Amino acid sequence: MKRAGLLFLFMIFLPAGLLSRPAEAAVAAGFDQATAAAVWSSALSYIAPRSLQPLTIPQMTLWGLNGLAALDPDLTTNLQDGELRLYGPNAMLLSVPAPSSSTDATAWGNAAAQIAAAAYNASPALQQAGTQEMISNFFDELFNHFDPYSRYESPDRAAQDELMILGLAGTGITLEAQNGHVVITHVAADSPAANAGLTVGMQVNGQTTSTAQIDGLNAAMNGVSGSSVRFTVLDPAASDGTDPPAPEPVTLTRALIPPPTVFTSPPLAGGIAVLRITSFNKGTGDQFSQALGTLMQAPAPPTALVIDLRGNRGGVLSQAVLVADALMSSGLIAQTEGRDQDADQAFKAEGSDLTNGAHIAVLVDGRTASAAEILSSALADNGRAVVIGSGTLGKGLVQTLDSLPDGGELFITWSRVLAARGWPLQGLGVMPQICTSLGTDAVQSQLGALDSGRNLMAPAVAEERALRPPVSVDAELSLRNQCPAAIGTDLDVGAALHVLTTPGAYAAALIH
Repeated sequence: MKRAGLLFLFMIFLPAGLLSRPAEAAVAAGFDQATAAAVWSSALSYIAPRSLQPLTIPQMTLWGLNGLAALDPDLTTNLQDGELRLYGPNAMLLSVPAPSSSTDATAWGNAAAQIAAAAYNASPALQQAGTQEMISNFFDELFNHFDPYSRYESPDRAAQDELMILGLAGTGITLEAQNGHVVITHVAADSPAANAGLTVGMQVNGQTTSTAQIDGLNAAMNGVSGSSVRFTVLDPAASDGTDPPAPEPVTLTRALIPPPTVFTSPPLAGGIAVLRITSFNKGTGDQFSQALGTLMQAPAPPTALVIDLRGNRGGVLSQAVLVADALMSSGLIAQTEGRDQDADQAFKAEGSDLTNGAHIAVLVDGRTASAAEILSSALADNGRAVVIGSGTLGKGLVQTLDSLPDGGELFITWSRVLAARGWPLQGLGVMPQICTSLGTDAVQSQLGALDSGRNLMAPAVAEERALRPPVSVDAELSLRNQCPAAIGTDLDVGAALHVLTTPGAYAAALIH
């Protein structure tokens, strides 16, 4: 968001050799004062009404300007007698009248840029760092006073992250050689190929004789977003048994395809399906529904389901909600609350359980975080799944994103997540109904108790569900020590297999 700048008078107190280099000369010398002013003004305006803790714009400006000292320790900035003052090692370098309004983000952003310009002129270290690093350091110091998740990403980093989230431009199909034919073996959910009706098993462009040809065809499916690729497809399933089906021309417009995040693993004994979700990006909900639908429509559908969220650091909250909705016929999934009324939301299941009530085990560990914790807590709190593993990371804060004038992006924590039963995820994480981080003997004791209808983790789970924000650090540690965070092991899978094949144990493990 761009805002009109305001001009402020200021006095310069510099050694004689620097009097001929006013702040305006910084642009010519390499510092882009206009960009810094626009970026900082936009950021301060966006943060002020949304941060979880109320903060004033003057205080945030001072915090940010102290980031200059990280590049040159001889520089300090303070607010004194109604002036923003920049000091060097032996003298005050610049004095700028503080904006009269503490809520005028544009004025404070411009004043900060004037200070930064003078600092740049006087400091070889800042001149070597350049505009972008000075902008970044402003935010680094500012967010040192926030939570661990609020941050600024430079234009280059923002572009890389967008590519990771949205994916490469392509058609969404994967090709392999089968019996001398080029065959579609995978169609990405919500891709140009899927939207055009292409399905697994269709043959593409006649025959092939080498792996190199397959590699070339797969590579040709990728390209610039919006460009087209043309080929023919033949559907053997469309044959009536007499005349072979005729190839049909297809034109697909390449689009950004979310990277795959949902993977089907070999089933466990007894026909238990395993789906692993590695993160939650723009396409995770569709990928999960597609994978689950394929499993449930098979001639021998799974008897139960394991969802592996170990190592899943989270991602897009709405995608976790979509996955939960695919497994729940009703109930509250999660809710968020913050200072901004737009941050207050409640997410509810809309009755689309694709498994028809199949038993579910969710595997978590100490790396399971954010959206993955939202999913696991929703399924546990609603009695829809048994959570197995260790205590999770405890990242229950939600960030809102703003694009800045320099092409960078601002991530600001603006709400906290409450699980379906009202307890906060932040700091606590999800308490498993079967804890595997206490060792093999402890797991065997828990499974034995479950077989007799008792859950040894019930007191810890009940304690967590009874907590309400704010939760003290002592209370967090006391609870988390009952199932310490750890890296997932084979004990998780073994416990899942036991409860999913022992109905009485599964019922006891739910603690609903």
